[in-house]
Amino acid sequence: MNMTEQELKKIYTEICSNLAARRLKPAFDMLGKLIAENGLGIFYDEYKNLEETYHYMLKYTVEGTQDPERQKVYRKLIVSVFELAEKINEAIRLRFSPTIEYEKKRGFKNNFIPNFTAWLTELEDYYLQDENQGDEVASLEAAKEHQQKMRRLFYHIWFTDKLSPAEAEPLRNFIMSPVVLVAYKSYMVTALMLSLQRYFDPEKFTLLFDAYDSEEMEINQRALVGLLVNLYRYDARIPFYPEITGRLKILNENPEFKRNLERVIVQFIRSKETEKLQQRIRDEIMPEMIKISPNLKDKINLDSLMDEGFSEDKNPDWEEIFKDSPGLMDKMQEFSELQMEGADVFMGSFAMLKSFPFYGEMGNWFIPFFPENPEIANVLNIKDDTSKRLMEALDKAPVLCNSDKYSFCFSIQSLPKENREFMTQGINAEMDQLKELEEDEELTQPGRKAEFISNQYIQDLYRFYKLFPRKNDFEDIFNWRFDFHNKLALGDILREDTKVLRNIAEYYFGKNHFEEAAEVFGYLIEQEKNGELYQKIAYCYQNLGDFEKALEGYLKAELYDINRLWNLKKIALCYRNLKQPGKALEYYQAAEKIDSESLNTQLNVGHCLLELDEYDEALKCYFKVEYLAPGNKKVWRPIAWCSFLTGKKEQAEKYFLQLIDDAPNKHDFMNMGHVQWSLGNRKSALDYYKKSISKDGFSEAEFLAVFEEDLPHLLSQGIESEDVPIMLDQLRYFLEE
Repeated sequence: MNMTEQELKKIYTEICSNLAARRLKPAFDMLGKLIAENGLGIFYDEYKNLEETYHYMLKYTVEGTQDPERQKVYRKLIVSVFELAEKINEAIRLRFSPTIEYEKKRGFKNNFIPNFTAWLTELEDYYLQDENQGDEVASLEAAKEHQQKMRRLFYHIWFTDKLSPAEAEPLRNFIMSPVVLVAYKSYMVTALMLSLQRYFDPEKFTLLFDAYDSEEMEINQRALVGLLVNLYRYDARIPFYPEITGRLKILNENPEFKRNLERVIVQFIRSKETEKLQQRIRDEIMPEMIKISPNLKDKINLDSLMDEGFSEDKNPDWEEIFKDSPGLMDKMQEFSELQMEGADVFMGSFAMLKSFPFYGEMGNWFIPFFPENPEIANVLNIKDDTSKRLMEALDKAPVLCNSDKYSFCFSIQSLPKENREFMTQGINAEMDQLKELEEDEELTQPGRKAEFISNQYIQDLYRFYKLFPRKNDFEDIFNWRFDFHNKLALGDILREDTKVLRNIAEYYFGKNHFEEAAEVFGYLIEQEKNGELYQKIAYCYQNLGDFEKALEGYLKAELYDINRLWNLKKIALCYRNLKQPGKALEYYQAAEKIDSESLNTQLNVGHCLLELDEYDEALKCYFKVEYLAPGNKKVWRPIAWCSFLTGKKEQAEKYFLQLIDDAPNKHDFMNMGHVQWSLGNRKSALDYYKKSISKDGFSEAEFLAVFEEDLPHLLSQGIESEDVPIMLDQLRYFLEE
């Protein structure tokens, strides 16, 4: 049976869910079906043995036989069924999966390294040999051959299902080796992460934990990202593996781990902003830049700036440059701040530079940037001092991820040497400034360097999952919720440290991820009742459109003395949205007592009175607003409508005319039609009704629905009910003209 990838994934996920929830009977049923339908008799004996063991266990339990080891045996059985499910799932995918991962795995079967320890020793020995050092051509050839071997090791790790002790120990030593290039060791950490995502193996988790203990930040940050991705992926399964939960407990005793954990979780959450950020750069910043760019060089006298260097004062001419785009300076400032915060501002710029042959090799999407990479030597002449200095400067750049650094190299290969020299000077100056800033920040904010490294790596992964030509062959991890606070493996660790949890909640809140923010604030409120937290939870629910829960939060916040005026208005807003204008009015009036000058509160009092059919009182409020703010056009519409409802037809006409002369909408034309009809001007009424039904206005059906709602008001203003169908038919004829 040739099942699709999606069908298999659904069945496998259901089997794992059943096992995690300790529903073994349905899990066994589904596994038996998979074995039978896919001709996997090789697993039949193992399947029958496990099922029989479970039958005996059930029988002894029902009979009341005492067995102190029962829970231990039960857990071991569940782990064994998980492992069988993994093997069956992998066998089917290896046979049928059309994805590039399994295409490559099928093609790699004769390429697995036979003598693993000897292979790793040979790779280490490369760094201890002096041969070819004097001969640059021979040296480059040796580096290429060495990289080919590293790539083979990368795929060997990726496509290995379970690492044997004979592989795990030498690999651990290799990752900790003092002689191997850090870039290649980090590369193998990614291979472990990808291998674990493909096939569960506790030994791979152990190796990632060990790599996190490395002194090298490039290695330990990749290991942490790999751990988080896989802890999230296998969350329901982790409690059955004490060797994994035990390592997490040990790490949890280290305060630095907590800080690191928080940073990386925030980076994963931040990655969800990348698409919106690129959209903003495309829609807001780039059009403004294009607008000013033709005259920019002359306006800022670029040549003299290069000679003199930048002065510390802001150039008064800059205001002149940006006068055609007044918001651009603010946007550029915001852009710069986002960049320093770690936002992925370059995704759009480099997305088009991923078609170089380098990216045709899947492993190259994950390799750290290092100037000695022979792939770059092929493109840029490393003997050339300019290229060498450019590579070194680029290597230090904290704001570009590894993948984009390679793209940058390939994109400048055809530039003349003098242009490259100019670029090198610019990048070096920029890097020196950033290095200074980085060193200062490392003193004031320990862990800033680690933050840059993990952020770059997450951006590398983002590019693979979003830009790799066959990205649809992989489950996109960046579509995951990354709600680590809800997970079994990390939820407890996060919840026991309210400071870390609060920082994550505030980040969600600041980025308008209101659903996740409400969840995390909910955990925090269980620890400590707090007025601000109640307000923030309520605000989240308000933005999610759940006004009942929002109201509940705001009412609880009332018990605390915290920004009472703001809170009263929010309670009133919730009552209005819950169609309780009477209760809303109470709270707006309470807010009015605290701040009688607020026009917005006055307007809302008027709206509540209007909804309560207190038209005369509402009109008084609206006139008060107009008196206090004569230029406020927002108040014209409610004055016009209330005037009509209270029979002040000429007054209503005057205000609707003002609206129609300013910026009318479909309701204004319709309401003016009502006024004209009530004044006896039927032809004029028809004309306004027709104007309200247009391409940008009401459809005929929408018009009739709103008209039906307004009909009682028309009748109360003297329109004869017998005239209504005549007027509507006349309008239908009128629309056909």
